[in-house]
Amino acid sequence: MTEFDTSPAPALRRVAITVALLNLAYFGVEFAVGLAIGSVSLFADSVDFLEDASINLLIAFALGWQPKQRARLGMGLALILLAPAIAGLWTAWQKLMLPSAPSPGPLTLAGTGALVVNLTCAFLLARFRHHGGSLTKAAFLSARNDTLANVAIIAAGAVTALWWQSAWPDLIVGVGIAVMNADAAREVFEAAREEHKGAVG
Repeated sequence: MTEFDTSPAPALRRVAITVALLNLAYFGVEFAVGLAIGSVSLFADSVDFLEDASINLLIAFALGWQPKQRARLGMGLALILLAPAIAGLWTAWQKLMLPSAPSPGPLTLAGTGALVVNLTCAFLLARFRHHGGSLTKAAFLSARNDTLANVAIIAAGAVTALWWQSAWPDLIVGVGIAVMNADAAREVFEAAREEHKGAVG
């Protein structure tokens, strides 16, 4: 067995709850800033924070379930992962109707704060990413992808401030976040499906 296989469930439960609380707290921050400056990327990312909080709370409560039940929940989590993607695309469509550049200062600052939170969460979850099946895979993939999204948000803020006073940098990043979340949903669903086959086989 590997070190990941022998990780105690209580430790994973504590980490999942900690990560859920961190995500829930920053959801409020990023959502408020996104609404205030009209940022598609911040809105998409804030919804992702809420989704991450939900996933980690489900992990904390589902650790004692049978593998078959966890696999089914993993498939459900794949659908949850699609929520930020759909929300981001809808917001981007609305922004196209009335395009305006978000304020680059708050955009960059909020993206930097989100990066710190997500790096912390990814670090906490890293040692458990092979423990707990598709549930912890969902949490780790989401935290990992979010750090990439946050770097892109920071870059969009810098581009808007220094070179291109346009709504397009923010819109491009927002759509990119939506696509990345959709791909993570696919990975989690496939992992959960294989886990379910193994449990019933």
